[in-house]
Amino acid sequence: MKSDLYKHIITSTAVIIFFCTQLGWAQSNIKEGNNNFARYTKSGDIKDLLEARKFADLAYKERRDSSSYSNTLLRGLVYSSLAVADSNRTQKYVKDPIDEAEFMLSRLNDEQLNFENEAQINYLKKRLAAAYLIRANRALTNNNYDEAYRLFGKVNEYNSTANTKHNLALLSERLDRPDDAIKLYNEFIQNKSSAKPSYILTLAKIYLNKRDNNAAKNVLLKGREYFPTNKDILFALLNLYASSGAYDAIVALAEEATAMEPESINLNYLIGYAYEVTGDREKAESYYQRTLELNPDDYNSNYELGLLYLRDFVKDPTDLEKQYEAQKYLLKANEIDPNAVKALKSLAVLFDKSGNGVQLERVNSQLSQMNMN
Repeated sequence: MKSDLYKHIITSTAVIIFFCTQLGWAQSNIKEGNNNFARYTKSGDIKDLLEARKFADLAYKERRDSSSYSNTLLRGLVYSSLAVADSNRTQKYVKDPIDEAEFMLSRLNDEQLNFENEAQINYLKKRLAAAYLIRANRALTNNNYDEAYRLFGKVNEYNSTANTKHNLALLSERLDRPDDAIKLYNEFIQNKSSAKPSYILTLAKIYLNKRDNNAAKNVLLKGREYFPTNKDILFALLNLYASSGAYDAIVALAEEATAMEPESINLNYLIGYAYEVTGDREKAESYYQRTLELNPDDYNSNYELGLLYLRDFVKDPTDLEKQYEAQKYLLKANEIDPNAVKALKSLAVLFDKSGNGVQLERVNSQLSQMNMN
């Protein structure tokens, strides 16, 4: 009886000694692994990292080792670093370092310990982001844009930066994912510190392609708030107003726009036309005249000036000065573009009102020939 009890005590003691010895080995391996990893973070020498890997692997041999937070954290730190330092995979691995590090990260579930080790976990995530960035750039080099988009998404998951989001936004455009691009660019322009004129212009263009003019206008107006002296944003807004017929809004920006581009033929014409539509004949005439000073052969301004004077003449057929001015500019427009129907029809009205039958017959004959063709 005493002999059996003695044997049981001996056996139990042996098990305890073995367990403690194993635990001691594991703890020693973790300690050596952490020491070598600390040396690596200072030296950058991959030899120190490989030593850290050796001890991290030894500390993770038994099934129970996987439940140890310190084991898991060390292994995550080591393999996330290897994913970057050994980006060409010169070492042999059972599992790719990125996959191994992500698996370790997924097992770090103790909130209190995560809080206590926040700096190390952030380091692990940044290493994973750097590893994915290497792969993402390689995918870009190989024109594999779908894969690059996926990989930049992983980079953004672990370490979101403005550059990463911009790459995702650019790839979203290239891959025809406008909703993704809109989401990303909207994040950029939420405040002035992260906004850029190029982001404003790109986002407005995406909205225009989706035929959402109102959203495009709002983006450009926000761009005007952030960058009031940016010419490209102002002109994009003017073009949007022109395409939607918001000529009163163009008039409101006339002086500011012409101060930026005083010698722009298209701009001076547009503003002249906006003034004409909104009923300021005098301003319209002055801008058309300015356009012709810059380019006497501008068809649109010659035609619109001729039309202004034609309306005056129609109202008062005795006003020979208006008749002469209308004829001068409409004939010039006809000379610049002999097949422009609008100019020919306006000339027909002018010659009819002035009683010039010869010219009226010529113009009507040309219009008939054009209709036949």
